[in-house]
Amino acid sequence: MMIPLNKLKVGQKSKVVSLECSGAVRRHIIDMGITPGAVVIMRKAAPMGDPLEINVRGYELSLRKSEAQGITVETEE
Repeated sequence: MMIPLNKLKVGQKSKVVSLECSGAVRRHIIDMGITPGAVVIMRKAAPMGDPLEINVRGYELSLRKSEAQGITVETEE
């Protein structure tokens, strides 16, 4: 099932399929290691839902909810 990254539940694992963002935001996301094929795990979400903490390529990373909406992931469920 394909969903935006910000819709993952805490503890859920998925694989990045595509990046829907462009320009500087896209470059920033790629520089952080979030590329198609990368496995991400949702670690935490702040009480108001922003920012999100994910694990990608063995390290913890915080993303704004708006940035995570532009990242499409594939889940097994």
